[in-house]
Amino acid sequence: MARSGLNTSGADAENAPEKKKLTKQSFQQGLRIFRFVLPYKGMFIAGLLLLLLSSVSTMVMPKMLGYIVSVANHEAKALPAFVPKTITGIALLLFGVVLLQGIFSFFRIFFFSRVSEFTVRDIRRTLYQKLVTLPIPFFEQRRVGEITSRLTSDVANVQDTFSLTLAEFMRQILTLLAGVGFIMWESWRLSLFMLATFPPLVLLAFFFGRSIRKLSKQTQDELAKTNVIVEETLQGISSVKAFTSEQHEVSRYGTGLNRTVQAALKSSLYRGAFVSFIIVAVFGGIFLVLWRGATYVDLPEADPRHLYMSDLVSFILYTMFIGASVGGLGEMYGKIQSSLGATERLLEILDEESEPVHQPRPAGAAPLPVYGDIRYENVQFRYPTRPDLAVLKDISFHIEAGEKVALVGPSGAGKSTIVQLLMHLYPLSGGSISVDGRDINILDLTELRQHIGIVPQETMLFGGTIRENILYGRPGAPEADVVDAARRANAWQFIQSFPEGLDTVVGERGIKLSGGQRQRIAIARAILKNPAILLLDEATSALDSESEKLVQQAMDELMQNRTSIIIAHRLSTIRKVDKILVIDGGRIVEQGTHEQLSNDENGLYANLLKLQFELT
Repeated sequence: MARSGLNTSGADAENAPEKKKLTKQSFQQGLRIFRFVLPYKGMFIAGLLLLLLSSVSTMVMPKMLGYIVSVANHEAKALPAFVPKTITGIALLLFGVVLLQGIFSFFRIFFFSRVSEFTVRDIRRTLYQKLVTLPIPFFEQRRVGEITSRLTSDVANVQDTFSLTLAEFMRQILTLLAGVGFIMWESWRLSLFMLATFPPLVLLAFFFGRSIRKLSKQTQDELAKTNVIVEETLQGISSVKAFTSEQHEVSRYGTGLNRTVQAALKSSLYRGAFVSFIIVAVFGGIFLVLWRGATYVDLPEADPRHLYMSDLVSFILYTMFIGASVGGLGEMYGKIQSSLGATERLLEILDEESEPVHQPRPAGAAPLPVYGDIRYENVQFRYPTRPDLAVLKDISFHIEAGEKVALVGPSGAGKSTIVQLLMHLYPLSGGSISVDGRDINILDLTELRQHIGIVPQETMLFGGTIRENILYGRPGAPEADVVDAARRANAWQFIQSFPEGLDTVVGERGIKLSGGQRQRIAIARAILKNPAILLLDEATSALDSESEKLVQQAMDELMQNRTSIIIAHRLSTIRKVDKILVIDGGRIVEQGTHEQLSNDENGLYANLLKLQFELT
């Protein structure tokens, strides 16, 4: 349990979208996600146009305020023809501009929000559809927390890009370009003076920003490590109490908190210095521009450097807009970097090769018939994650349709791998497996697996009702078939004892049911599916005697008239099978009936049987 906590804790920090360096290649890669926007390109283009109009109306305001100052100050300055010559008239015109900006902003947010929500819905659906069709090796190489993070934090990061970041980034660019254009128009001399102060400010802001991001990440990492301690302790609370380690865990948690506080305090010092720097730099820059501009205002009108007071007011306002846009661009750039990292990780999953499921069937073709004749020929297998370790070595056997075959052997011999390969959960390293004379590599996996039922040793139920869990074997089956499957699985009696009957909620992973009840629900699910091939990882090894008897009766009912492969742990339960395959070291070392193998005193099966008899 503690290890489980370690694997999933701290996912927020470890799986947070990394900041991808903004290069031409990464930008082109990130643009691939925009294919999800194409169905909504009309709304997206409308949003962009409204963004442009909203930005233009914003940039008009400082000029209109300058006109008000010009009229109020009785400056001998010609106003454009469309501008009223009274303060009230200009104020009304300015109010109209503000009203238009409000309208543009409302519909911009409306359109971008719709594009964002619909696009993210499509991304999530496509990503989830891709995940459930990926092969098992993909999931073995990644932790559940990492995969879940793709569906949550990465997609949310992309959603922010579509709804906010992209629009704000374009707004800041437009504001910066338009602002520079306006101040150059007002006074190119004063503009050059103001712009000369920008490079050192930008460099210092970059230095502070990078240091703050580094320290913030360090604080998050320390907090994530502290959260790991909490999750480990709570998940393994029984062990903590058994070893009287409460104070040790408290001390460990306190040490982690102290490291987090130290990192946070160091980060706060940099943030405080950065805020002070920004205040001094921004206001200092404004004062410098005011001082320089005031000297130009004080010059006689005949002097080419002369500046009207209204132009100085407009200049100052545009300067503030430019400063805000430059500051905003830094934040937007960081968000775009994070979005590119998130987009790249989403595209990595979407580019993975899926299993060959749901292959199109030719028009008029009949469903795939499966009778259950199984043949393994020289099968070899190595796990993709451990190519150096041979799990199966030259496995060959034949099971006729309707036969019951048991696989026995020591732990790690390869029994479970044999049945997993039949379901094509992994690619073979060598040899072939055929069902009814057809190689499973050329079969549609969906149709093949629809004819295979499995009852695992550790039954995993979904967190819905008993009815939903049984129907998982054949969705849409009539009520009578569900009840019949429950009766044949010896589950109907305990189902009826619940007030809600089939509508009883089983809880997460079936936690509200006992082990025997979960196994019988799983058997009912397999009975309802009515597969031609049945795979049983003996379901009675962890049950009490009464539950074992009921489950064994249900399994006997389930195995009738179908090919059955049983992974046997209790050898006493497989006396009636047609054939026993003894697996050791990835090879079949013995095969025969229970009587034949138990009479070979030097055989592995006889020794396993004797060992179990001595233990009982």
